[in-house]
Amino acid sequence: METIEADVVIVGGGPAGCTCALYTSRADLKTVILDKNPAVGALAITHQIANYPGVPTDMSGEDLLALMRDQAVQYGTDYRRAQVFGVDVNDEWKTVYTPEGTFKGRALVLASGAMGRPASFKGEADFLGKGVSYCATCDGAFYRGKEVAVVGINKEAIEEAQVLTKFASMVHWITSNEPKDDDFHAKDLIAQSNVKHWNRTRMMEIQGNESGVTGIQIKPRSQDELESISVEGVFVYMTGSKPITDFLGDQVAFKEDGGVVVDDFMATTSEGVWAIGDIRNTPFKQAVVAASDGCIAAMAIDRFLNSRKIIRVDWVHS
Repeated sequence: METIEADVVIVGGGPAGCTCALYTSRADLKTVILDKNPAVGALAITHQIANYPGVPTDMSGEDLLALMRDQAVQYGTDYRRAQVFGVDVNDEWKTVYTPEGTFKGRALVLASGAMGRPASFKGEADFLGKGVSYCATCDGAFYRGKEVAVVGINKEAIEEAQVLTKFASMVHWITSNEPKDDDFHAKDLIAQSNVKHWNRTRMMEIQGNESGVTGIQIKPRSQDELESISVEGVFVYMTGSKPITDFLGDQVAFKEDGGVVVDDFMATTSEGVWAIGDIRNTPFKQAVVAASDGCIAAMAIDRFLNSRKIIRVDWVHS
């Protein structure tokens, strides 16, 4: 099996990984990106970009990601499709294992994202990116004046539903259990004039056609029959967005919410290993935030590998 050595090995080819690769490649560090599938990440399934600075609003997330990837490759990044199934970070050279070969790097960057939650409902996977979303902050503006559904009772669901009240004509909040009496955020949400709370209700199916989501079927516990609701968007927050960390074992420290612990320079608790983007499980899962993480990590890696005491700032891109 092939063994490839590089200065920097990046697991994940989303906006965080591609930005990091762009900066490390420009710093003359041999960089490899290992990407499971460029079409399945959070940005890749975004139908339309509306809030990435300088990017036209008619561009899809997939197209934006392709531009990021191509830019990194133009500066020398070695981009490879590969599924990572294990890493070893205990030595000076970090080792990454894939069916396609073994990759060794002096620096390892974890950028595998947070799309690890499997689909919970019938139709959810079918309409992902076509009406089904996991980010109201990203997609809420597309549903101005329309009816949407939010499924879930956790803190993220409540916060995202609040975002949607600014745009949607009606937010159908579906919870399988009753919110706690001391959950004032839930009470504030229910008090909104454009929120209908379906309490003690189960989501059964997300329905649609070739154009996208058209409605949902729900089952209130107080009723024997299913009920249909016409909506154009469904925002699912059953367990939050789970960081993809199954290949790491216990080799880095994790927060209680499953995100990887990092310092101000995106370094993990294992020397020579950085974590960027949604794998950190930050409250703001935005492409621009992930890109910022990638930049910070890359500049820290440049300092680390070249034993510099200060960050080298690259202002002129010529």
